[in-house]
This record gives sequence, structure tokens and C-alpha cells, in this order.
Amino acid sequence: MKKINAVLVGCGGISNAWLGNKTVKEKVNIVGLVDLNPAAAEAKKERHALTGAAVGSDLEAMLKSTRPEVVFDCTIPEAHCATTVTALRHGCHVFGEKPMSDTMPNARKMLAAAQKADRIYAVMQNRRYNTEIRALRRFIATGAIGNLVAVHSDFFIGAHFGGFRDVMDHVLLLDMAIHSFDQARFLTGADATSVYSHEWTPKHSWYKSGPSAAAIFEMTGGLVYTYQGSWCAEGCPTPWECTWRLIGEKGTVLWDGAKQFRCEIVTGETGFTRQVKPKTVPRTFPKSHSQGHSSAIALFLESIRKGGVPETVCTDNIKSMAMVHGAVQSATTGKRVQLNA
Repeated sequence: MKKINAVLVGCGGISNAWLGNKTVKEKVNIVGLVDLNPAAAEAKKERHALTGAAVGSDLEAMLKSTRPEVVFDCTIPEAHCATTVTALRHGCHVFGEKPMSDTMPNARKMLAAAQKADRIYAVMQNRRYNTEIRALRRFIATGAIGNLVAVHSDFFIGAHFGGFRDVMDHVLLLDMAIHSFDQARFLTGADATSVYSHEWTPKHSWYKSGPSAAAIFEMTGGLVYTYQGSWCAEGCPTPWECTWRLIGEKGTVLWDGAKQFRCEIVTGETGFTRQVKPKTVPRTFPKSHSQGHSSAIALFLESIRKGGVPETVCTDNIKSMAMVHGAVQSATTGKRVQLNA
């Protein structure tokens, strides 16, 4: 496949996951780097040996001079809407970092711009592209534990980022929970219809606002999904992928967020607790879909060249985004919120 010309916007830390990515190196020609701080763009150009890339602080001017086919948006959430809408207006396909936007009105504006431009706009949800989550999703789809009735995830990490996250409002829900919420939709095939949530800032927190949160989602099909997490929980961390309990009519499967599954299926029909037997979760999955950023970027590029729709296209990802902003609204108002992407 001929290399695709791309401009990357936002040369902070996350841009290394894109510029240093195997798929990008093999299939993309980075023709421009844009950042409000040109020195940051120059540093990325040097670090990743992008000798032919132009550097600048003005996205509009960069798009006019380089005429790329794709824009990679690695800016902060507040800049996603302006970056994406500008790129789409110039006829570019866009693949952006999560979360889709800082507000639901902006998310809808971005979706409308993509539809008007007839271009693909997708969002990076790299935690979908994981060996174990792919295997678990396939296992659930077989009906081995029956129809899902409840799903629970826990996320606890003491993360000392520094920078913009330290002063963000609703930092856990806005910047991190999107991964878990999107994983829940991916695993269950269900969408959220309402949420009740609570967030707080522990006394020892090094964050300004909301590093700890809990949420209860009602999902389509009568499923309930609960989330609890913290970014200022020191010691005994969970994986970044969370730990999971998925309860079905016939049994339960646990995933430690890393390499281990545990599943038990009910076999007995009497007794205070019914007899169960262990069941293996087969590790069968498409290997092309299990390599994080690499898989996500490769599938996005393939959809441009060969047609099709990326898994995290904006028309789908906005449903995960609605979970985030619904949880923020509920935490702010103290009331249950109906969701509508």
C-alpha cells in the first residue's frame, strides 16, 4: 500500500505513541508537525528522524502547504474540536486521540463536520486492541455464560503525570474513564441509557478535581454496568485495562486486566449455592486486532484505502463519549442522567 501523507498535531508526550509506532513508520509519511510551541514540534522531528517534515504552529497554514490525506490529532481534549473540524474542512481524514471532545455539543459538531466532508473521523481507543479483551469478547459472544446481566470494572492507579491533568476538572471521568466505558460497550455490545455517578477529591490528592469516581450505568438489554476508579490510589494498582467481572445467566468470568481469566459455569440445580465447574476462556482472536495503537492505526488506514468503517468511527464512539459526559453531569448535579448520543 502506498504510504499515506499525514500531519500530526499536538507534539506532547502521547505523540510518541504515534510517531514511534511501527504501523506509522511503515505506512505513513509524516509531512508536517504542528504544535503551539514550535520547539516541541522540532524536538519530535529530531527524536523520530522525520527529516522531511515541515514544522509549524498554524494548522491551517500547514494543511495548505502540505496537503495531507490524513491528520493525526494528539492535542489536549479542549483542542480536539477545532483541530478536527479544521482538518475535515480541508478534506482530510482524521484519527484523533481520546476523548472525542471536551463537551457533547463539540462532539456532535465534529460528527456533523465529518458527515458533511464525507471523510472518516475515528477516535483512538487502543484498549480495544488487546489480546485478552479480544478473546474475552469472543468468549462472551458464544453464550458460554448466557446472556450478560451485570458487568463491573475497577481501576485504581496512583498516577503522577504532572502537566495539564493536574489542573483538569473531572480529570478521571474526562481523561481516563472513556477507556473503561468504551471497553464495557465493546465487551457487551450494549449501549448506556442512563447513569448515576459520584466523584470526589481525596484529601491527599495531587489533582485539582475529581481523581476518584464511581458510576452506575443502565445499558440496553437490561444490563447494568458499574465503574469505580481512582488516579490517586497509592499501592496495589490494577492494570490500566481495569479488572473485570462479567456475570451471565449461567455463570461468571473474571479478567484481571492482564493475562489471567477465571470462569465458572453453573452445573447444579439444588443447594444454597449451586455447584459450578471451571471453564476455559479460549485465546482465539484475530492477531491483526491485538496490538494496541498499531492495530487501531492500521485498520484506520485500511478503511481509507480499501473502504469500510473503522471500529471506533465517530458515529459509534460518540456513544462512549456520551457515557463520559453523562457521568460528569450526574456527578455535578447529584442526579441520575438519561443519555442520548
